[in-house]
Amino acid sequence: MYLPPDPAGAFPVLLYIHGGYWQCLSKEESGFAAPPLVSRGVALVAVGYDTAPRGHMDAMVLQVRRSVVFLVKRFPATRGIYLCGHSAGAHLAAMVLSTDWTGYGVVPDIKGAVLVSGMYDLEPILHTYVNDALNMSQEVARRNSPLLCVPPAAPAACEVLVAVAQHDSPEFRRQSQEYRQALRAAGWSVSMLDLAGVDHFDIVEKLSEDSYVLTQVILNLISRA
Repeated sequence: MYLPPDPAGAFPVLLYIHGGYWQCLSKEESGFAAPPLVSRGVALVAVGYDTAPRGHMDAMVLQVRRSVVFLVKRFPATRGIYLCGHSAGAHLAAMVLSTDWTGYGVVPDIKGAVLVSGMYDLEPILHTYVNDALNMSQEVARRNSPLLCVPPAAPAACEVLVAVAQHDSPEFRRQSQEYRQALRAAGWSVSMLDLAGVDHFDIVEKLSEDSYVLTQVILNLISRA
C-alpha cells in the first residue's frame, strides 16, 4: 500500500492486480508504478491472491473481489477506486467489473479500469501448459471468462480502457479486441489503446516512468473523474 504524502485527505486509489498466468509473481513485486502516482496524490494498492497450484480460479476471483470490499471499508472517503491489471491481473480486474455486489454489502465507487494485455476468454488455454497448474474444467473456465459474463452497463458504470502491446501475441490482441467489442455492445464506455514499440512485459513495467504514455493515460483518466 503506497499512500500519497497527505493521506489525511480524500484521494483516489488505484488497485493494481499483478499478472503471471495466475501462478507466479506477487503483490510484493508490484509497487513499481507507485512513484508517478503517489507524487500526484494517488494511492496505489497492490493486491495479492493465492496463485496456482495452491489457488484455483474461483478462489482467485473471489479474493480480488474481497480486496475491493476491503478497500471500500478501509478508505470510506476515497475519491474513487480505479482498477489496473496486467495479463492475468487484467482478467481478474475484468471479473471485478462483472461482479454483482449485492452479496458483498458494499457498492464500490469504481470510476475507471485499465486492463493491460489481458485474457478475457479462458477456454483457449484449457488444453495448454498454462492449465497444468490451474486444472480448470470447461465449466470453471466459462464462468470465469469476462468475455462471457459482461453485464449491461449501469448508469454509473466506469470508463474502461483496454490496452494491448504491439508485440503481444495474436491471441492477446484478438481477445482484447473482442472484449472491447463486448463491452461496447453492452453499453459500456470503453476505448482501446494499441501501444507501439512494447511487448507483453514492458507494456506494464514502463508504468514506473512518468513520461510513459500509459502512465499519462492513467493519470488523465483519474483527473477527469
